[in-house]
Amino acid sequence: MNNPESQTPCRAGRRFPDLLGHFLFWPIAIGGAAFDLWSKKAVFDWLPSIPDQKYVIIEGYFNFILRVNLGAAFSLFFGQRTFLTGISIAAFGVVVGIFLFSGIHRRIMQIALGCMIAGIIGNLYDRAFNEGMVRDFIDVTIPLIGYNWPTFNIADSLLCIGVGLLIIANLTAQADPAPAPQQTKAR
Repeated sequence: MNNPESQTPCRAGRRFPDLLGHFLFWPIAIGGAAFDLWSKKAVFDWLPSIPDQKYVIIEGYFNFILRVNLGAAFSLFFGQRTFLTGISIAAFGVVVGIFLFSGIHRRIMQIALGCMIAGIIGNLYDRAFNEGMVRDFIDVTIPLIGYNWPTFNIADSLLCIGVGLLIIANLTAQADPAPAPQQTKAR
């Protein structure tokens, strides 16, 4: 499945993503982050005008409510703004580095990394420019077991989609064939 024509060579035999890879990764990353930031602003501007600051989408299952999280997922590292901002910046660098320099050529992986970058950017923006408070507004209840999932946002969803796609890609991956040895000219 390794298509050498779809990649541009770089140093040490590694390969940069092809043009289609860039056309998948960057629009997903930028568009996903923009959609996350727009949705947070829209809901946080609109919902205070609603009684109880709650808007029911599907009764008993799905609502919009206003919440802020000073931690990471499930409020881990609560109040550790500097640490979480640093982790987000490092994660951003690692994911972009993996996309650019690891020779990933599977489209599902490029899409997954784009989703992850979008989620990282959306929550990093809040940590850096919203006093460390990540804005959450999606409220889901699972009535069969009486569980209310912690409130989340579009960036969190994109991160989960990205991780899910990476898992699927790795579970369905076939071993890439070893590259053919280079032919040398006889002198």
